[in-house]
Amino acid sequence: MHIGKMFLVIGIVFIVIGVIWTFIGKLPGDISFKKGNVSFHFPIMTSIVVSIILTALFYIISRFR
Repeated sequence: MHIGKMFLVIGIVFIVIGVIWTFIGKLPGDISFKKGNVSFHFPIMTSIVVSIILTALFYIISRFR
C-alpha cells in the first residue's frame, strides 16, 4: 500500500510539472540562443518556479502525514 501511494504522489507531481511547463513556458529569466540550425534553451526562471511550487507541494503533503 505504501508503494502505491508513492507512485500516486510521483504521478501527481509529474502532472503538475507538465501543466506548469505548458502554461509558463518561457519566462523572462530563461536563456535562449539561436544561431543557424542550432538552438539552445536553458529555463532558469522556469526551473526556479517549478522548484518553489514542488517544495510547497511536498511541504503540504508532509504536514498531512
